[in-house]
Amino acid sequence: MTPPKITQAMIDLYDHFTHEGLDRRALMTGLARLAGGTAAAAAILPLIESSPAAASIVAADDKRVIAKTVEWPGGTVHRLSGYLVRPAVSNKLTLGAVMVIHENRGLTEHIRDVARRLALEGFIVLAPDFLSPDGGTPADEDKARAMIGALGRDATVADGVATLDYMAKIRGANARVGTVGFCWGGGMVNAVACAAGARLRAAVAYYGPQPPVALVPAIKARMLLHYGGLDQRIDAGIPAYEAALKAANVKYEIFVYPDANHAFNNDTSAERYNKAAADLAWSRTTAMLHDSLG
Repeated sequence: MTPPKITQAMIDLYDHFTHEGLDRRALMTGLARLAGGTAAAAAILPLIESSPAAASIVAADDKRVIAKTVEWPGGTVHRLSGYLVRPAVSNKLTLGAVMVIHENRGLTEHIRDVARRLALEGFIVLAPDFLSPDGGTPADEDKARAMIGALGRDATVADGVATLDYMAKIRGANARVGTVGFCWGGGMVNAVACAAGARLRAAVAYYGPQPPVALVPAIKARMLLHYGGLDQRIDAGIPAYEAALKAANVKYEIFVYPDANHAFNNDTSAERYNKAAADLAWSRTTAMLHDSLG
C-alpha cells in the first residue's frame, strides 16, 4: 500500500487545530477534503500528530540521571508539581538550573525526555506541570489543550516566576537559572522573561508566540529564539519582536530554520519533526545555556 502523501496544507490545518481552537471533527473533515477521503485522512493524522508511544531518547530508568516528582509553592495560593532531574554524578557539583516548559499538551513523556536530555548536558532540570493545580496533565491530549487554554495568563506567568525562585535554591544549584520552552511553552518563556527581570539569566523559546512589545524592555535575560521557516502563524510576529529587543538593548539571537515546521523539535511527530533543524537548534541551545549558566 502506497503511504499517504502529506502536504503543507495538511500540516497547517493540524497546526490550526492544535493552536486556534479548531475542533477534531472539523480537522478530520478538512483532512478528508485535502487527502481525498476519510480513509486517507485517518491514515494521515497519526503521521502528523505526536505519538505518546514514541520511544524516548533517554529512557526514564537511565542510570545516568536521577529523577523524581517534587512540589513547590506557586505564584498564588496553590502548589505546583513537576519532574526534577539531575545528572547522577552531580552530588559534589554545583550546576546551572533550567526550567523546561511544556507544550499545550501538558507535561507529557516527551517533555520528561527533553528534561533528561538536558540533565545529561550537565544541568539540574525542572519540568513543571502547569496543569498540576487542576489535577495534573490528563492522558487525553484534547482535554489537556482545553485545560491549557483555560489557564489565566497572569497567574501562569506568576507560577513560572515562582518556579525560577524555587530552582535558584535547589540543592546543588549555583543560583543561575535559565528556561527552555516549546510551542505554548515557548510563548511562556517569552512571557516569563518579561516578568522575571534579573532572576532569569537565559531564555530559549522554540517557536513561541511573542510577548507584547511594550513588555520587552523589562527583559534582562539573554534570549535565544528558534523558529520554523514554514511556520507562518508564529513567524509573523518576529519583526516586531526583534525590533523591540534591539530597542531595549536585550542580548538576543534569532534563528529561522528554512525547511522546518512548527514543532520541528518534537521527535514524536513523524512529519513535523526535522532532525537537521532540531539537532542544530539543540546544539545552539546547550551552548548558550552553558555559557550563561556555567
